[in-house]
Amino acid sequence: MGYNTKYMKIINRKARFNYCLEPERVEAGLSLLGAEAKAVRDNRADLSEAVVRILNKEAYLINANLPASDLTGYQPTRSRKLLLHRSELITLETRAKQQKLTLIPLALYTKGHLVKLEIALGKPKRKFEKRGVIKARDLKRELEKEFKIR
Repeated sequence: MGYNTKYMKIINRKARFNYCLEPERVEAGLSLLGAEAKAVRDNRADLSEAVVRILNKEAYLINANLPASDLTGYQPTRSRKLLLHRSELITLETRAKQQKLTLIPLALYTKGHLVKLEIALGKPKRKFEKRGVIKARDLKRELEKEFKIR
């Protein structure tokens, strides 16, 4: 019996709406329990409220919801350690502090039998910026309807 190598990708759709993201992306491994890895493979994970923090020279995924079944006393939103190279960790930490950026998880996916997390730096959008995005999206939708009718 081997690993299920089916490619699974869970995308954090709220990240692009709530943050202005930098173009650089970093791939990190995750330290998970077996039941959590199974939950990711079964597409049962939520990154919408998750954030990455660097504490004591180690990166952690905080508030990601990975509902693992068959575990008693299990906390689905517990903090999980990220596996990054020391140089990646230092560059992320210094850029985040200097430019006042937040580390945001964008996607959680499988790569063979491993579970990986895609991280980007981003600045939180203000309320008026979000409203502008919504207005532009509505205008685009209305224009497309007009052209469809004609």
